[in-house]
Amino acid sequence: MAASKKRSKCPISTSLEIWGDKWSLLIIRDLMFKKQSTYGDFLKSEEKIATNILASRLLVLEENDLIVKLEHPESKAKVLYQLTEKGIELFPVVLEISLWAEKYYEIPEERKIILEKAKQNKTEFIEKSVKKMKEKF
Repeated sequence: MAASKKRSKCPISTSLEIWGDKWSLLIIRDLMFKKQSTYGDFLKSEEKIATNILASRLLVLEENDLIVKLEHPESKAKVLYQLTEKGIELFPVVLEISLWAEKYYEIPEERKIILEKAKQNKTEFIEKSVKKMKEKF
């Protein structure tokens, strides 16, 4: 973790300090499911993140090696954000949160289709999804 002081040695608390706020987890979600990868792409998200919060969360995620900044192939003024292996390994956590939400809340139809595939064979779904994300490297 970056130079900040940890509240405790609890693994849940330590993890939540890095990605536990809603904005960080939504950025991770977008990189996993929506393939959004530029600052502008994140700003277009339906949750409407403020620019100062986005900049702050991207920095924390980068400092903690969950994402990496890359040169944009088409524009020197833009950068691409990509999950690192450490960030990709959050996929099972994000999937479980999605499965929990599907059980208790209404979710978009396209997400239901993905979750139905996941429920058929969760282990295989996770392995294939993680493998696909790692192929970007």
